[in-house]
This record gives sequence, structure tokens and C-alpha cells, in this order.
Amino acid sequence: MDDIAAGPPAFDASSPVDGYVGDPAVRAEWDDRYTERQQVWSGRPNGALVAEAAGLTPGRVLDVGCGEGADAVWLARRGWDVTALEVSGVALERAAGHARDAGLAVRWVHASLTEAALPPASFDLVSAQYPALLRTPDAAAERALLAAVAPGGVLLLVHHAGMDARQENVGGFDPADYVWPSMVAALFDEDWEVEVDEQRPRVAPDGGAGAHHTDDLVLRARRLR
Repeated sequence: MDDIAAGPPAFDASSPVDGYVGDPAVRAEWDDRYTERQQVWSGRPNGALVAEAAGLTPGRVLDVGCGEGADAVWLARRGWDVTALEVSGVALERAAGHARDAGLAVRWVHASLTEAALPPASFDLVSAQYPALLRTPDAAAERALLAAVAPGGVLLLVHHAGMDARQENVGGFDPADYVWPSMVAALFDEDWEVEVDEQRPRVAPDGGAGAHHTDDLVLRARRLR
């Protein structure tokens, strides 16, 4: 894992997956999901991220659960200093390859959010798109999201609407295992201002897993201090 407190990273073609920090079972589960297909996602940035981040001044961004890297690459192309975090080494290898092909520098972190050595209160944007973050009994995952946002920065959470009412599917994916925007919003205090909290039609890229979902839950909040 790179030293993410040392400023913008130099371009590095080395493997981003050494030194994983987190639950090995979680890593293995997501590695298996990615290994099943040569490409899981569409390769295009998430529509809600594009809509919400387009008007923001580029700074330091944390992409939580970056998958195969489409959001990270999109952000880096627009001048953001990107730190991309992911538990799957298979996904990170693909993401790093896309960034290298585009000639972009991204700081890759192979870890769970609660175990990652991230500098506190240092990101101008923290983005978690769809089921990216496993719940923890003590809300440590939710609190880690809040702690990563710098004063004046933005937290953006996007999820599929209606999944909270669904049961575990045949693939073993249980929506109840993952952090929902409402769980994070419940922790806001006077230091936070909610700018967007709504359900909206999803701008879905063609193809890729999850393309059948039609509506997004979007939570955007700014840390005031």
C-alpha cells in the first residue's frame, strides 16, 4: 500500500495488491466474484457520480469500493488526486491496468475501509457507489466514511433503491450486509449539512452487473467543520 499521506503519487506500474489489510474471507469472496467474469462492470463511470461531482472543484478524492476502476479513472482525468480502495485484488489489478492504459496516476489501497491507514479528515470528496461497504456491528464502517471527509468536503453515497427490502439471492448476495445511505445519515450531527437526499431515476451505463436497476438513492452531504 502506498504512503497516501505523502502527496500525489508518482505513476507506478507495479502491482497494487501487495499488503492487503482486512478480512481474508471478504477478499476471497470478492476475488471469486471478479474471477468469474473477465469484466464485471460496464467500464463507464457511475451516472450519479458524474452528475454530483461535475460541479465540484477537483481536490483529493477517496473512491471506496473502486471495483474495476471506471470512477477512479474518470475522476483522475478531471484533475482529481485519486485514492481508490478495494478489497478484491483481482479488481484492483484490472483497475490499475485501465489507469496505466490512460496514462493516469491513481493511488491504490488494497484494504477494507475500517482497516485502511487513511489520513483522517483529508479528502475533499469521499464517494461510495452502490454496495461497496460491509456493515459492522458498531457502525465502524459508517464512522470511517465520515472521518475521511475534510472540513468543507463532500460525502457522496449512492445505492440501488429498493434493495433494502430484498432477501438474499441465489448468488449469496444479501443487501442487509451492506451500508445504506440512511445508516450514514443517521450519524450526522451539526457538523454536517445534507445537500441531496433523494431517490431518482438511474443513469445506467450499457451492460455490466447491476444494469437492471432503475432507481438510485443518492445522499450528498457537506462537512461544515
